[in-house]
Amino acid sequence: MHDTQVHASGARMRWIELPGSEPARVYVHGLGAMSAPYFAGVAADPLLAGHRSLFVDLLGFGLSDRPADFGYTLEEHADALAEVIAAAGAGGAQLIGHSMGGAVAIVLAARHPGLVSNLVLVDANLDPISPVPARAGGSGIAAYTEEEFLRYGRDEVRDRVGPNWWATMRLADPVALYRTAVNLARGTTPTMRKHLLGLEIPRAYLHPAQDGSPKGADALQAAGVRLVPIPDSGHNIMLDNPGAFARATSDLLAGSPA
Repeated sequence: MHDTQVHASGARMRWIELPGSEPARVYVHGLGAMSAPYFAGVAADPLLAGHRSLFVDLLGFGLSDRPADFGYTLEEHADALAEVIAAAGAGGAQLIGHSMGGAVAIVLAARHPGLVSNLVLVDANLDPISPVPARAGGSGIAAYTEEEFLRYGRDEVRDRVGPNWWATMRLADPVALYRTAVNLARGTTPTMRKHLLGLEIPRAYLHPAQDGSPKGADALQAAGVRLVPIPDSGHNIMLDNPGAFARATSDLLAGSPA
């Protein structure tokens, strides 16, 4: 396990690393998740194996620290992740970000352009969302006040998300989980979508084929973002169809058609 200090409080982020060729691939988990459980299996696929791979847990999640005085905005998460990439000597990394982790990866690429050479987004959040009570996931968490979430909302979310997601979500700091969900719903200024459209590095967006084209598909494609539908998958593409995920991601990072 590797770690580095990323916050004035002394808080440290931790990651598991596999050796291999450069550029490094940095895997970034979604809300309430951890990177290794979601990505280690596909990273070991022969199509993706052999590259240096970092499975990073964001502050408040998984193996990383839970500072009480951290704001848990997407910008702060991105800056902390940039500290990890710099400390690991992994500049020019290929970022693979799922859901909320994809939003963080976009913001990182916009704020620290020298650290990122390629961006693969896995059904990532691109726009602010409205909190919706009783929903599973970030919009449902953001519908509580912080006091409500800590008092009883976390238990209600546990019952809604099911055992697989809860297996990692239960390890997240409740305050970090709540504040990250609220800030994900709020988004960034400009939005993650606008950041993505303005980036000049290779970018791709993997999405479940059954959902149809993502919102704003024409504008994304016009800006050079490659849209890749993955069959037989839901939101957790890398778990639902790992073979198709590995093929698409390998082709994208090699620069060939997906």
